[in-house]
Amino acid sequence: MRRAGRATAATLHAACAQIRPGMRLDAIDAFVARDVAARGARSSVLGYEVAGAPPFPGHCCTSRNEVVCHGIPDATELQEGDIVNVDITTELGGWHGDTSRTVHVGTPSPEAAHLVQTTERALAAGIAAVRPGAPLGAIGAAIEAVVRPLGCTLVREFGGHGIGRAMHQPPHVHHVRVPGPSPTLWPGMCFTIEPMVCLGRPEIRMLDDGWTVVTADGRWSAQAEHTVCVTDDGVEILTHRP
Repeated sequence: MRRAGRATAATLHAACAQIRPGMRLDAIDAFVARDVAARGARSSVLGYEVAGAPPFPGHCCTSRNEVVCHGIPDATELQEGDIVNVDITTELGGWHGDTSRTVHVGTPSPEAAHLVQTTERALAAGIAAVRPGAPLGAIGAAIEAVVRPLGCTLVREFGGHGIGRAMHQPPHVHHVRVPGPSPTLWPGMCFTIEPMVCLGRPEIRMLDDGWTVVTADGRWSAQAEHTVCVTDDGVEILTHRP
């Protein structure tokens, strides 16, 4: 898991360094495809299937502005002031690493900068809540405690997930406070934390392609994600950024 996480993080870091105004989303995907192959890994998302949708056509997800998640890398050209989330999952040696980051395209507006900064703070708060013996629900509570006072909202329909020999495994990791008991964290558990933060309302809708999720009100959304492992005394970030 450490090797897979490092490889995935390195690809994300290299891909984000390429992003600039005028770049097409499919050019990001092409770069990711080359970089993943050069590291001896494979894309976990290329051809991935869920009920009611065609196989995913990209090597990564590229979610721009109002796209919350699972954006298909197409010929859309990035514009000055945009934000774009690049979400990469790769498999190396039978194990998976999953990480994403939202980056500014050129110079951000104050509102866009606030959104991205809030999202990074939310991810950090969620990770800080991970320790052996803690309830899984502490993660969502910690994230919500950061995001709500900053005037943003959190998408509820999607969350983090267990990861290991498969890209998606139990448990589901909520990014909001959920009442009632939740599973206890123990050393060796690996999962993702990936809050999706919105400037406006948290309601979402699915586009006709069966993959792309956008905000219902059209306002912008950002996401940040790490794969983490519960350790004997805390947490290890397996996709730590170079």
